[in-house]
Amino acid sequence: MPPPRDVVPADEHVDVTSGAGRDVEFAAFAAAAAPALGRTAWLLCGDAHQAEELVQQALVRTYVAWARARAGDPLAYARRVLANQRIDTWRRRRREVLMAPSDVPEPPHDGGAQEQADRDQLVRALATLSARQRRVVVLRHLEGMSEREVAHDLGVSVGTVKSTASRALVRLRDVLGTPDEHEGSAR
Repeated sequence: MPPPRDVVPADEHVDVTSGAGRDVEFAAFAAAAAPALGRTAWLLCGDAHQAEELVQQALVRTYVAWARARAGDPLAYARRVLANQRIDTWRRRRREVLMAPSDVPEPPHDGGAQEQADRDQLVRALATLSARQRRVVVLRHLEGMSEREVAHDLGVSVGTVKSTASRALVRLRDVLGTPDEHEGSAR
């Protein structure tokens, strides 16, 4: 069976300056990056459908600017577009029903996996953070990016990333009831 049309064999040269070569290259990038972008989007907004929409919009914007995106780190470019798109969506629509974390209904107790309960608790805790704090925590601690990478992606200084992450982690510890690592030690 021949390979699908959008997949180019490794020994075939692709001219990325042509429209078809650009499309093939971007399609390969989008297929590889979509799961990571989807996870980031879900953590940023807490809703699977909104996350899918954000990923699609981010990929469209990345495609339009593909020459600029591929010149650097295309995944970092797409993540930044994703974070900015989330902010733009929130500002433009403002139709989200914001609820206090304590008002979010409890998940059904049907013997579901502990992983689902932990994920739900994490999303509720992330909802208590400001948008900037949430972006920094998601990129830094859930996506595993370095402080410098987060600063570059969000267009802020490394010091801003450090201070924002520090404040956000204190807030998350309070919300989650996790003891501070310095608690119990003499200061």
